[in-house]
Amino acid sequence: MEQKHLEVYSETSNYGVVRMPGRAFPGSVIQGDSLSILCDLARSMQRRAVQIGDSELVDESAELLQLLEDRLHHNEQVLSEHGIRLPYTQRIV
Repeated sequence: MEQKHLEVYSETSNYGVVRMPGRAFPGSVIQGDSLSILCDLARSMQRRAVQIGDSELVDESAELLQLLEDRLHHNEQVLSEHGIRLPYTQRIV
């Protein structure tokens, strides 16, 4: 783990905004438990899109789910590498 200076624009609970070193624009911080909830919602939407049969909606929801799950898995891997427990129960796929 490295410690670096971040520009913190907001520490509002679940709505943190920071700028990382070397980045032109600030980014939004999503807590791991909130990211897990977003993945669950995207997963539900993707299943419903399949049921409806709207192929464009199926593709877009699948892409959204994949992008969120990639971030969630990265977060889980990093926490594991540093011996930090997850703030939620890890979903078994």
